[in-house]
Amino acid sequence: MTRSDRPVRVVLVDDEPLLRQSLAMIIDAEPGFAVVGQAGDGMEAIAVARATAPDVVIMDVRMPRLDGIEATRNICRLPELAHTRVLVLSMFDLDEYVFHALRAGASGFLLKDSRPDDLLNAIRHTHRGQSLFAPSILARLVEHYVSKPRTATANPVMQSRLDKLTTREVEVLGLIGQGLSNDEIAGHLTIAVKTVKSHVSHLLSKLTARDRVQLVIAAYDAGLVSPATAPARRP
Repeated sequence: MTRSDRPVRVVLVDDEPLLRQSLAMIIDAEPGFAVVGQAGDGMEAIAVARATAPDVVIMDVRMPRLDGIEATRNICRLPELAHTRVLVLSMFDLDEYVFHALRAGASGFLLKDSRPDDLLNAIRHTHRGQSLFAPSILARLVEHYVSKPRTATANPVMQSRLDKLTTREVEVLGLIGQGLSNDEIAGHLTIAVKTVKSHVSHLLSKLTARDRVQLVIAAYDAGLVSPATAPARRP
């Protein structure tokens, strides 16, 4: 069986056994999905992920021993789990924990009271490497980051990667950081959407970013987004 033919393999991480069991029932009942492991805290999550090499880890934030943020950071750093993506579970929409989890390498977030269809769609999107965030949500991410004081010293590793970008790629990265969609970027730069997608693909590769959310964070860290350029708050 090739990687594309096999079911989407999911690991569930939450310190509430009943919630894990409920999620497992929903996921296992869906054709093309399989729960391959469960964990009750961050330490277990890392061990189970290493043992099963899942496609998607659904990660709670508040857990004993090691929280979901640190567990996410550890999982996303492991070379053998380069294809594993983390979807964070949160009680609150875009709370502070979720922002930290995104910085740790998570690919998106899901509310614990989401509908079963939303859960399954979130897993599909995460597995495909697609952003779970609409432009309006990305804009709110930007608003959060530009409201925080910048660190005095830039990350030297990230800076070396940024130095390899072309002028056009830097321009596209800045627009992504402002929360613009591919269509909006194409209109702003008067180029084809296909060309924008090509630039986004190059940015993901050069910056070793897992998804569009990580590009938003990179744009902020590179100083390409400021309070003056961040999108206005939406009602």
